Amino acid sequence: MTEAVTDFDYEELPATTTLGMHLVAGAAAGIMEHSVMYPVDIVKTRMQVVGSTTMYSGVAQALRSISTTEGMRSLYRGVMSVVLGAGPAHAVYFATYEQTKKVLAGGNANAMAAGAAGGVATVVSDALMNPFDVVKQRMQLVNSGYRNIWHCARTVLQSEGLRAFYVSYPTTLLMNMPFQSIQFGCYDLFLRTLNPTHVYSPSTHVMAGGLAGAVAALLTTPIDCCKTLLQTRGASLDTEVRQAGSMRDAARIIYRREGLRGFLRGAKPRVIANMPATAISWTTYEYFKWMISRREAAKI
Repeated sequence: MTEAVTDFDYEELPATTTLGMHLVAGAAAGIMEHSVMYPVDIVKTRMQVVGSTTMYSGVAQALRSISTTEGMRSLYRGVMSVVLGAGPAHAVYFATYEQTKKVLAGGNANAMAAGAAGGVATVVSDALMNPFDVVKQRMQLVNSGYRNIWHCARTVLQSEGLRAFYVSYPTTLLMNMPFQSIQFGCYDLFLRTLNPTHVYSPSTHVMAGGLAGAVAALLTTPIDCCKTLLQTRGASLDTEVRQAGSMRDAARIIYRREGLRGFLRGAKPRVIANMPATAISWTTYEYFKWMISRREAAKI
């Protein structure tokens, strides 16, 4: 792992840093985060589908089963939807985060300001990402029948209308706002604890990002189960599931059929996917921040 670089404090980007620089750093971080751990995300989705006849004993067994029975390419079905959506969504996300944190912190960076900024950024980015996420999860289902993401998007639009792409948006916000607030707050706290000198240290970013992602993923798994039900309802043969129109409906169905345990389905793959994903995302983003800061410092 690369050692800490101590030539300058890079964490607070210079005032000359443009919005475009934030957008580039965020887009790179988002694409890396979602694409690398995509196969584990497929396992998580399938484990959370209510009424599914497909049973997996664990993440490793699920990955083996999918790759053997459906082929290796099945582990990446729908990944292009994530790549196309994650770029602009995360670009806007990180740019909004940086600007909001600067306003809320007033030059005195702290975990509370970071957490609140993460929540604000979520509202904006999820509005862009939600339709792509719906397509992604439809593609991830067993025997989904869609040829590609464009066929999936057209089919959903024609058969269920535009509302299908946003029926889970309130639930997504209800999940992602606490998720991102917890993640950003924990990341800021872990980072300042592990790296009090604020020098560029990739190993610290990996550790802080991974721990923050694990905590946030575990605590928000129950809401993610509800979101998955809403986003995949159109592909279900279950009448009650197909008629679910809100998080309350989804929660009622899950609780009545599976009890409290139903809200923790997919928790393990969710944590396993989010730990490296958030570590990758933060390390990529911090690298771009460091590169931008070094370039700006060289101009002085």
